[in-house]
Amino acid sequence: MMAKLKPEDLSRIAEKMRRQTLLREGAGRAKVTVHMGTCGISAGARKIMTTLLGLIDQQQVQDVILTTSGCAGLCSREPMMTVEIKDKAPVKYVDLDEKKTLTIFTDHVLGGEIVTDFALGMGSERVS
Repeated sequence: MMAKLKPEDLSRIAEKMRRQTLLREGAGRAKVTVHMGTCGISAGARKIMTTLLGLIDQQQVQDVILTTSGCAGLCSREPMMTVEIKDKAPVKYVDLDEKKTLTIFTDHVLGGEIVTDFALGMGSERVS
């Protein structure tokens, strides 16, 4: 049996849809994708998602789209997320925890500086 939806759940779903629409329309400056396949979830991806949701709400960030995807194919490097800044190559971050997530959000998502210590690769190139 499915859990009943609460009003706050509906608000959260509506906000997620609004942000996804903004990204498609080009209003999002950045998109952060948390990889939440089974491997990612078992490695702690929910904590990463919760951390990001908290940061976005706490700092009232309006132009960052937060979304999820399935497995990225690197199960041993989970939890992972991909940061896409408008008009820049996507950067995949691996082996995440809450502290690394905060650093990436502050430095890369908000500040535009790639955190090379936690990055696996950028676009199709490896970050050295």
